[in-house]
Amino acid sequence: MPTPRSFTAIVNPSAGGAAAASLLVPLARLLREAGADVAVEYSRGLDHARTLARTAARDGRAVLGVGGDGMVGCVGGALAGTDAVFGVVPAGRGNDFARQLGLPADPAGLAAVLLDGAARPVDVIEANGVPVLGSVYAGVDAVANQYANETRLLRGRISYTVGAARAVLGWRPADYRVTVDGAEHRERGFTVVAANSGFYGFGRHIAPDARVDDGLLDVVIVADGPKRMFLGVMNELEDGAHLRRPQVRVLRGREVRIELLTPGRTLPYGADGELPGTLPVTAKVLPGALNVLLPVD
Repeated sequence: MPTPRSFTAIVNPSAGGAAAASLLVPLARLLREAGADVAVEYSRGLDHARTLARTAARDGRAVLGVGGDGMVGCVGGALAGTDAVFGVVPAGRGNDFARQLGLPADPAGLAAVLLDGAARPVDVIEANGVPVLGSVYAGVDAVANQYANETRLLRGRISYTVGAARAVLGWRPADYRVTVDGAEHRERGFTVVAANSGFYGFGRHIAPDARVDDGLLDVVIVADGPKRMFLGVMNELEDGAHLRRPQVRVLRGREVRIELLTPGRTLPYGADGELPGTLPVTAKVLPGALNVLLPVD
């Protein structure tokens, strides 16, 4: 596939606008200096961003999602299942999907990928009918995500750290039924993560063996134990040491259903930093559904 020379960058000005501008402005300049046509569209919200993405793709333009995992997942998800070309401009708080893809975070490095990189198919998750790029997770981490999103005084990873501490302190064990490709597993514990991308929660490497092009989801279950155990798991995510704990299980499959069996209780599930709803959720992999501009090996 030839390198696209026309780009439409889609930005949500109400979410991390200053950070997005600090990356997009020099990036657009470098792309234009190289002869590319660059248009910038400002969305009024996620639904509007999806419409902008599909319109640009129909016009034969490469579509750039500018922002954090929520915005990138929204724009990329809108293009899933089409022959459109998608580029990631990581300008948000977590940027976990970009981290999994090995994308540079500086304007010059990104410009090189967008101009000279190859459009390669990567997998997408369909979660309760909604496309998701990174992971779907339910339990204490989704509650932490909720608290982090509510935080106004703190930004970036510190907001998730504080949210996670608050979620763990107030956590009561949940009973899950996790069905992977038809096989049922019951577990009492903290969280269940169905990962396409190995990173979530601001760089935490929850599923080190996850790949975005293997047609599988890595399902990480953290079973019940003392709260200090879960905090230890969180501290071990940098190097994958958490996988050696007996409370941590990893399953793999193409379709995962996560249900909460605890009577009288509801729990949110998260997806790409957003909170689409409450359990149950069914996540299935869509192999090679999205063409993403990636560095040439």
